[in-house]
Amino acid sequence: MSDENKNKSTAGIDTYYAYLEDGELVLEPYCSCGNQLDETYFCDACKRHCRLTDILCEDEGTLKMVDQYIRTSSKFRRFKAMLGKRQTSES
Repeated sequence: MSDENKNKSTAGIDTYYAYLEDGELVLEPYCSCGNQLDETYFCDACKRHCRLTDILCEDEGTLKMVDQYIRTSSKFRRFKAMLGKRQTSES
């Protein structure tokens, strides 16, 4: 992963927020406005379907796991991973 993506700002980007829970990878989808999305990826606040291609990782361990998935799984190849904190609608 390039350094330019490592700590990228997520303002204006639909993204998954990734973290580890009991050693398992958890991905939560968020709209660029900060609204958490359901399984349809439709944002009730923006009234649009979100396209998620970025994964914002909570810490280095999560980033390492996501990077491995991106390198080894065809389902993850279209994603970019970066380190950072989630933007929420309360922020």
